[in-house]
Amino acid sequence: MLPSSKRNELHPATERLLSIDALRGFDMFWIIGGEELFRALATAGKGSLPEKIEQPLQRFAEQLEHVEWAGFHFYDLIFPLFLFLVGAVIPFSLGKLYEQEVPNAKIYGRIIRRTILLFVLGLVYNGLFRLNWIVTEPSFRIDPSKLRIAGVLQRIAICYFFAAVIVMNFGIRVQMLISVILLIGYWALLAFVPVPGATEPYHSMRDNLAAYVDQHWLPGLHVEAYYKYGDNEGLLSTIPALVTALLGAMAGQWLRSPSSPWWKMLGLTAAGLICLVAGLAWGRSLRVLENVAPNSVIWFPLIKNIWTGSFVLVAGGLSLLLLATFYAIIDVIRFRWWAYFFVVIGANAITIYLLKEIIPFERIAAFFLGQPATPEHAGFGAAKLARNYGQVVIEAGAILLEWLLLLFLYWRRIFLRV
Repeated sequence: MLPSSKRNELHPATERLLSIDALRGFDMFWIIGGEELFRALATAGKGSLPEKIEQPLQRFAEQLEHVEWAGFHFYDLIFPLFLFLVGAVIPFSLGKLYEQEVPNAKIYGRIIRRTILLFVLGLVYNGLFRLNWIVTEPSFRIDPSKLRIAGVLQRIAICYFFAAVIVMNFGIRVQMLISVILLIGYWALLAFVPVPGATEPYHSMRDNLAAYVDQHWLPGLHVEAYYKYGDNEGLLSTIPALVTALLGAMAGQWLRSPSSPWWKMLGLTAAGLICLVAGLAWGRSLRVLENVAPNSVIWFPLIKNIWTGSFVLVAGGLSLLLLATFYAIIDVIRFRWWAYFFVVIGANAITIYLLKEIIPFERIAAFFLGQPATPEHAGFGAAKLARNYGQVVIEAGAILLEWLLLLFLYWRRIFLRV
């Protein structure tokens, strides 16, 4: 059994926070169709909307593209925010088990089971059962090089496992120390371990150590469209990704503490601002640092593909600020009705992440909405409106179909528990 002091640290009784489910749903909204909806709005709005509306819409649409390498867009926050929230739930789930006096052996078994299930679901998402990698002509042999081993759910599984074990065995101060060691250690690996044949800086797209390790030791398929020289969910870059989950876990422990709700909100805000400024400074993204030691090895640019330390801090800072905002509005002020849409999504986030690859929601929406949205079926001067906004209607219809399915599951209390 864990020491009683450690169990008590996770024990304070706290009602389930609706804000975490809502924020998870907000995050998933962009993955299940929000991105396509706003891109369609931006495309439709070109030349047809007032300039004061069109320009911000176009700028936001640009934020829905991943930065090719160094830099940060809104869409680069989506995955780290989800990983952060995976960590944030850990203290609540562990605390519930501790309240039920579940033995440690069973808790570890539960963590291992969840890890394996998430990892396998990730392989299924990548096409585990598709014959194009299981059977190859003419020899009809299994060819694992055609299956992508790395992936979003796989990274979540690994980070969840280590974050849960760390939270079970160490207090917040040690968790903070582990996070600092992992971030600095990862930077030191990339900065000082030489890459054979490298001609570019340690954080370059081609010659970084993370890419080299993936090329030589990460099994399975590497998708060039994701990252040409390695894997954007590769081996080494999973080390700093663990810190993203630990930041969430520490936030969850703070929310379970006996402090007052407003004090919790201020604590999250302060931690978010500290992480954000530290990340921008380390990535030399603050204007005051633009000309400071331009060639110094200490700078670690914001790069999502290899999950640099500065990226971890910036994404973690923004995640903390978003959690503070959702917590204050939903669980402190208790202004909740608007969040129901996101809560329904967040309660079954993994479910819809998988189902959107199985069920053709957009094709179904186009079947019902496609004809009225095309110019040839638009009458009474509506041809231009249909031509511009037909795709917007289809994208919105697909999201509505997804949400209605999730609402049915939510009402029936059917959840994919992993």
